[in-house]
Amino acid sequence: MKILHTSDWHLGQNFFTKSRKKEHQAFLDWLLNEIDSNQIDAVIVAGDIFDTGAPPSYARELYNQFVVSISQRNCSLVVLGGNHDSVSTLKESKSLLACLHTYVVANTSDDIEDQLLVLNNRNGEVGAIVCAVPFVRPRDVLTSQAGESGTEKRQALGDAIKAHYHQLYQAAVELRQENSWQVPIIATGHLTALGVSPSKSVRDIYIGTLDGFAAEAFPPADYIALGHIHRPQIVAKSEHIRYSGSPIPLSFDELKFNKQVVLVEFDGEQRVRIEPISIPSFQPMGVLKGSLEEIDVQLSQYKDHDDPNAVWLHIEVSVQDYLSDLQQCIQVMTEGLNVEVLQLQRSRGPKAQALSQEAKETLSELTPNDVFQKRLALEVFEGEAELARRERIQTQFSQIVEDVEHVEASE
Repeated sequence: MKILHTSDWHLGQNFFTKSRKKEHQAFLDWLLNEIDSNQIDAVIVAGDIFDTGAPPSYARELYNQFVVSISQRNCSLVVLGGNHDSVSTLKESKSLLACLHTYVVANTSDDIEDQLLVLNNRNGEVGAIVCAVPFVRPRDVLTSQAGESGTEKRQALGDAIKAHYHQLYQAAVELRQENSWQVPIIATGHLTALGVSPSKSVRDIYIGTLDGFAAEAFPPADYIALGHIHRPQIVAKSEHIRYSGSPIPLSFDELKFNKQVVLVEFDGEQRVRIEPISIPSFQPMGVLKGSLEEIDVQLSQYKDHDDPNAVWLHIEVSVQDYLSDLQQCIQVMTEGLNVEVLQLQRSRGPKAQALSQEAKETLSELTPNDVFQKRLALEVFEGEAELARRERIQTQFSQIVEDVEHVEASE
């Protein structure tokens, strides 16, 4: 049984008003080729199929076309809901997609059988049992108790998620024993495991209640396919517990590491291979940092860039004195180059320098989040409850900005 683990597609994402449609289409075409060349039996997408709960029509079209294409290859598809996904959006086509070898698990439920999947290989034989756990919303597994402290709520949520995993795993073990199947048990998840390294595009999903899920709380599954963290990595030094990461960079800081999907192969119950497969870059991007003189030198690398796609750039300029025409300087320096500056910032210098420049910054140089953080810094948050409230405010503001940018991009 050969399984491809991927996650965090975020179909429909806009990157500084730039559509990712071409990149996502190129990735899905590449993924279909990998399925063909490696004779993959099943693909698991561990959450965040879409970037928002109301994805644009082209994102839904990409998703539906992929489902049809993969079904024609006699390959199963398991789709897990993530914190960005709308439960109702995923469920609306669940029954229809089931006819195309696609299993959609949008949310957790009391009915364990809804999350216990039996996958066949290309020969039509049972090849694996999947404990299909999507993003677990606290209300799905936990009843809030009056008077609980923040610590007690975190403990209760962690215990509830752990119990859900182990209940589902035990049901899988019993199913395997009842049928005398020699197949692996695979678990999934869309959460933050303790000790992982997130990127800037990853939002906390258990704000105020759960900082992270302990790796030792996972059941002893043969492979655990995780989503939500965009950087591919192994969890708790356990080779079989992995984040595949997002297939394309969702923020400029994600350029630091390679994108990948993970191929997992089993011979009966025995895991015989875990092999990351690197995903090619479908959109040139770059980060330039330094003084204006250093930036000018770094830009020279793009003089011969004749790719049809312009390079998307993040430029961070370190300047000793305030420059009111920084944007114009960069515009002159990039003139004639096949590049687009999507983000221009001043580097964060010493505190004194930052304070002296703060009053001189123009709105064009600040992101909405920069303005919001400056305002939030004037408030006082003391104690656990107040700090949790601050985090909730930050999360809500980020969601509002994201929704506004999405609406502007679609107009």
